[in-house]
Amino acid sequence: MNLSADQYNGPIRDSYKLWFDITLLVSAHLLLFPLWILLWLTIPAIIWLGDRGPVFYKQKRVGRNGKIITIRKFRTMVLNADQQGPAWTTKGDPRITPFGKILRRTALDELPELLSIWNRDMTFVGPRALDVEEQAVLETQVPGFDQRLRVLPGLTGMAQVYDPADNANDKLRYDLMYLRRMSLALDLKLLVLSIRNTLAARWDRRGDKPMGLDQSPAASSSSAGPASTQSSESQTVYSDADR
Repeated sequence: MNLSADQYNGPIRDSYKLWFDITLLVSAHLLLFPLWILLWLTIPAIIWLGDRGPVFYKQKRVGRNGKIITIRKFRTMVLNADQQGPAWTTKGDPRITPFGKILRRTALDELPELLSIWNRDMTFVGPRALDVEEQAVLETQVPGFDQRLRVLPGLTGMAQVYDPADNANDKLRYDLMYLRRMSLALDLKLLVLSIRNTLAARWDRRGDKPMGLDQSPAASSSSAGPASTQSSESQTVYSDADR
């Protein structure tokens, strides 16, 4: 796919997002109610039986216009993972549990983020909401990286679908391309591709995080500015590594 230039100052055509998100949320749960019940009961049970630890974890992410939001996901890593490595995953990360690998490959670990869509902190399709520290570091490395924050972050999106390597420069280009082309038809296409990736377990194929995110959370926070949210999260619920 031909990526466009790294600038977009045009209008944001997202007026359809509210009714589309609510309609999709409600209709999907009504039509697939037995499946939702199965997922919401089975996944937490397997996670808890694995190590008797918390089922969910929460983390601070950067949302629209820089607003700090709290997202919840199913835990995919061992207990105290933040004390055994960085706040982001690396290739072949040993902290990921066996069941966590399945959840990540199918993106079912992100199921609780549907609550963030209902609360209007997120939408179904849009740029990925990044960890506060990661967003801050990449803004210093990639010019215009904050332009991604002009819209609500998405459960899936153009960068998530087309950039499995998770390259920061390509992420920005795809996200800005989405801002230019945003439409109901494009959202439907990306949702179909995302469902296909889930059914084929094609998610989470990325390697290590880009340069500048290879230091410890404490070191990064001192050099990037804002403090990491990982330590505070680990004291309350659970701190899992960002993926």
